[in-house]
Formats: sequence, structure tokens, C-alpha cells
Amino acid sequence: MPTYNVLEAKTQLSRLIEAVESGREREIVIARNGKPAARLVAMDARSAGTRIGVAKGSFKVPETIDEDNLRIEALFNGDSE
Repeated sequence: MPTYNVLEAKTQLSRLIEAVESGREREIVIARNGKPAARLVAMDARSAGTRIGVAKGSFKVPETIDEDNLRIEALFNGDSE
């Protein structure tokens, strides 16, 4: 695993990212004052899966979002129901 000091890593960051993304390097160590400070590794490419529609049927969508405006206004004014 190659090691780069902070200045080298800053000037070559795009190239280093491409190296770990492509799999040429498993990880790259970035050192500060000769001591390892960070590791650059590729992110896991996990799919979030199908998410559209997961809440379908879980709640009722009102015909209008304004039907409770008077009740909400009363609550803000301190009126109890």
C-alpha cells in the first residue's frame, strides 16, 4: 500500500482517487510529518434497492393540505380544541 505525504496527496488527489476506484490500489495511506494519518479507500458500491413506493398504503394523503388550516391557526393562538 503506497504512502503519500499530505502535499503529494493534495496535488495528486484525482489520480489517487481514480487508483482506488479502479482497483489498482486497495488503499492509499496519507501521512503527516511521516506518520500515517488517513487511509484512502474505495466506497462499497452497494445498491440502495428499490425504494419508490415502499410506504404505499401506510398513510392517507388528504385531498387538500389546507383543510386543517383553521384548527392549526387556533392551536397557534393558544385555543384548545
